[in-house]
Amino acid sequence: MSRVLAAMAALAVVVSSFALNTNIALGHERRAVGPYTFVVGWINEPSYVGLLNSLDLTVTETNGGKAVEGLEKTLKADLTFGGSSQAQPLTLAARFGQPGKYSGYVMPTKVGDYTFHITGAVGTTSIDEKFESGPGRFGTIESTDGLQYPAKLISNADLAGRLDQLQTLVIAGIAVGVLALIVSIGGLATRPRGVRT
Repeated sequence: MSRVLAAMAALAVVVSSFALNTNIALGHERRAVGPYTFVVGWINEPSYVGLLNSLDLTVTETNGGKAVEGLEKTLKADLTFGGSSQAQPLTLAARFGQPGKYSGYVMPTKVGDYTFHITGAVGTTSIDEKFESGPGRFGTIESTDGLQYPAKLISNADLAGRLDQLQTLVIAGIAVGVLALIVSIGGLATRPRGVRT
């Protein structure tokens, strides 16, 4: 039994070192774009709302797997949420000491699906690719509710709802005050002179 466990442990070490050395990206989408391979996802996965994250872009030559460098000068990236047409431009930057790897930081503020849109050129190849989060691709932005301890934080949506309620109450209070003032002034104007109350 101990030999079986030792063999399984050795196999696990070999497999994990292979994964680290070959830069396998789990939770990312891999796509051939002309003679290049693009791997796109979030730099931190699982990805959570309200936490700083980044586009994780890797570009290699499909034949030979050579990293493609200098693309921060020729590519642009932006991010959209759900079906929105309003895009957030990302500042694409090469990652130090990691040839062919690029980042573009953002803080997602809503739970759900996001799309990275990458445009520009790699060599003589024009690039116009959209990478959408979802099953078999890369992860969606998740809620932090299950991670909060010891007390739960108020979500942005709950806070906005509470502020809307407070605003409604303040407006109603002002309206009641103005109405009371009008009635009070009207009562003073209709009271006969010389009559004391």
